[in-house]
Amino acid sequence: MTTALTGTPYNDLVARVRDGALGPDPAALRVSVAFTTRQAVRHAGRGTGYRNEVLSLRLAEAVGSCAVEPGALPDSAVEDCVGADVASLLEHPLPPVRVAALDAYLMHVLPHTPDQGAAPVPLPAGSSLEKSRARAEAVVELLDLPPGGTVLVVGVVNSLLEALRSRGLRYVPCDLKGGATEWGEPVATDALAAADGCEALLVSGMTLGNGTFEPLRRHAQAYGKQLVMFAQTGSAVLPRLLGQGVSAVCAEPYPFFWLDGGPGVVHRYRGSCPGGGR
Repeated sequence: MTTALTGTPYNDLVARVRDGALGPDPAALRVSVAFTTRQAVRHAGRGTGYRNEVLSLRLAEAVGSCAVEPGALPDSAVEDCVGADVASLLEHPLPPVRVAALDAYLMHVLPHTPDQGAAPVPLPAGSSLEKSRARAEAVVELLDLPPGGTVLVVGVVNSLLEALRSRGLRYVPCDLKGGATEWGEPVATDALAAADGCEALLVSGMTLGNGTFEPLRRHAQAYGKQLVMFAQTGSAVLPRLLGQGVSAVCAEPYPFFWLDGGPGVVHRYRGSCPGGGR
């Protein structure tokens, strides 16, 4: 069966998965474990903290994830996912469930390996702040922008802002929650409006689950701007969108750097990779 395209690279990717174009029929694969991870953090020496909540689905050896606003995900979502087939979860009414299911499927069939286009970057063991800074360096190195350039940062992570500052880059911090950065800078809430004055976009994978990714992708593609994704959400999804408005991805599958003090790894993608657009 051929599924009609629905007009965006993300939806086209979902259609290909449903059709079995990238691997096994998703209706034949079932999620064995579903869980949420809730975390609050204030790194030593930092004046502000934050909270995370992530839905994760286990499919065979793979884990797919989607971050949500803390408290936004009903408890029933976890029960809905356990034992369910991937095809049905791709139709679930909750967007984070759909994203986590797609991520789990793609982690299963197109894992983060060099033959899939991934370049591993080790993260050293250390404190939460040390690992946050190491992850930020791996992300920011994907930007190709001279000092003095301005970056829209969607999903405020103070270590990312710190890494941009160290490279002489200006930034416009943006997050749906608003507020202020560690340095008292106001945080914009309308990313698309803020994008006009920026030469590159550095965007959280969380935008996949909250519906704000596609307008930013279209903006980057229309104006020829770099769109670099840092992805705990959809770490296996976003590399498939390279060359379709996405220029680079720093993929970080579960378990995330903030869960463990030992060594870790992130996977960087540039250009294109197998399983991308039609």
